[in-house]
Amino acid sequence: MYMHPLESLSADEIKTAAAIVKDGGELGEHGRFSSITLLEPPKDASTADRDAVALVYDRASGAASSVVVSLTKGAVVSSTPIPGSQPAYLLEEMAECIGLVKTDPRWIEAVRKRGVEDLDAVQCDPWPAGNFGDPDEDGRRLLRVVSYVRHFEEDNGYAHPIEGVVATVDVGRQEVLRVEDHGVIPVPSKCFNYAPSHVGQMRTDLKPLDITQPEGTSFTVDGNEIAWQKWRFRVSMHPLDGLVLHTVTIDGRSVLHRAGLGEMVVPYGETTPGHRWKNAFDSGELGLGRFPFLNSLELGCDCLGEIRYLDAVIANDQGDPITINNAICIHEEDYGILWKHFDSHTFTTEVRRSRRLVVSSIHTVGNYEYGFYWYFYLDGTMQLEVKLTGILQTMGVAPGETPVHSTLVAPQLGAPVHQHLFCFRLDFDIDGAENSVYETELSGEPVSDDNPFGNALLPTARLLRTESEAQRTADLSKGRQWRIVNPGRLNAVGQPTGYRLVPGASAAVLLASPEAAVHQRATFATKNLWVTPYAADESRAAGYPNLSAGGEGLPSYTAGDRPIENTDVVVWYSFGVNHVPRPEDWPVMPVEYAGFTLQPVGFFDQNPALDVPPSNGHCST
Repeated sequence: MYMHPLESLSADEIKTAAAIVKDGGELGEHGRFSSITLLEPPKDASTADRDAVALVYDRASGAASSVVVSLTKGAVVSSTPIPGSQPAYLLEEMAECIGLVKTDPRWIEAVRKRGVEDLDAVQCDPWPAGNFGDPDEDGRRLLRVVSYVRHFEEDNGYAHPIEGVVATVDVGRQEVLRVEDHGVIPVPSKCFNYAPSHVGQMRTDLKPLDITQPEGTSFTVDGNEIAWQKWRFRVSMHPLDGLVLHTVTIDGRSVLHRAGLGEMVVPYGETTPGHRWKNAFDSGELGLGRFPFLNSLELGCDCLGEIRYLDAVIANDQGDPITINNAICIHEEDYGILWKHFDSHTFTTEVRRSRRLVVSSIHTVGNYEYGFYWYFYLDGTMQLEVKLTGILQTMGVAPGETPVHSTLVAPQLGAPVHQHLFCFRLDFDIDGAENSVYETELSGEPVSDDNPFGNALLPTARLLRTESEAQRTADLSKGRQWRIVNPGRLNAVGQPTGYRLVPGASAAVLLASPEAAVHQRATFATKNLWVTPYAADESRAAGYPNLSAGGEGLPSYTAGDRPIENTDVVVWYSFGVNHVPRPEDWPVMPVEYAGFTLQPVGFFDQNPALDVPPSNGHCST
């Protein structure tokens, strides 16, 4: 049976790929699968062959390799060592890590010094260890563990941090390398929970809000292909990249070949010993598209309306497929007015209502939730929105003290200041693969003979010719945007067809010192914009960041300062949230938003939404 080359791997295909790797001798006794994913074919591929790529990790030797297998031919195609790289942590490593810590005498003594006797009540959270150049950590596969107390099974442990105790675990050698005790601070005792049974009286004046579509939805789903209005695209779930869009077209014209998360990092700004090392790359170190981080979504809770879900099939550490039901949610929602005009001469009104197609997924990584939402609009606009919620990281604070780099969210309970920084990899194909990128701005002009009133506004567009020229930061005061165009395709007024990338208000960049370890490892987040020529092996903004010393990913890709004019370009856009916690974020955080917009600029010859009909025959006089 024919399967589209971009259709996601099925459970049977994952089993087959794992078996081919094992039978080919590529997985030793201690080998594990960090991931098994579809090897996406080249843009110009004419074959229908199905290939998969397995990232294999040997727990005994620490060696990693990328193994490509042909599902069509049932054979290993290639096996490439990845020297010096550490794939994302395995689920079994995190589970083993907790067991090792809870039986370590040094850790037991440290928590008992704080009055904690019931070790079963302690919640241990493994964290990526990072790389700070410590000689005794070199060559090891490390996790760090911080702990909290739960007063009862469903209690919010983050209300009771065991401050000052950090265990560093070598999961490769199965040993606790060290336990740090930085001094006893009382464990906060007050409970803060958020389930209805603990909140008390709930609001009684919210009436039901139902969304119905009696005639069904306006979109169709065929395998992983979605069609809605003039849009057509495919969607998949990648273990590292999360929710991915493929071959996005509108009205039969190409816009994007691929769009997905290239990396993300959460650097914490607290300088105390129990927190100053916290920098999580939730994609490359943990794999937010994997089980158990990827959520199964529920109607009426995570999504509202007439919903269509897609499941995700992800390989576990042993190469067995796991199906996450309802991993991707697809629905339509009303979005106010699309366009309107009242003609004061004829006293007639034309108004159309907007709606958007929503494709979303939600991921829980430790204490935080990240919702990724792609919106498609009737006028050719696309938007990416990240919704951030969940529970703050917390720290115990000595009575009477006020932390400098954290916020008091409750008595003796602090939440460190931090950032959430995302980098999206956008492989544009605007009316074809040969594209160029312009930086556009708007500025005022001084008074002159040509501008006697001083009111002139001048839009400018500067071609970005090389990779170094395209390393840019946002400037909302100048309306700085970036326009991706096809120089070989002109519109009705002789301009190249294009889309523009519009930064949102959340255009944060990494604020850590250039000397900081996280600065070296997350260089992608120091700029909002990077542009590279397409290369199949350049897919991760920070390379393999797990335990790396830095320099991988975009710094390495762009070191040659390659030309990027009129070629197959990939735009990398970094953005994020500067999060200074507030008491209102506790004990669970209301959603905060970040993202960007892609709008057609000269892609169409006029408003492409003129043909949207009035709603239910109304709204037109």
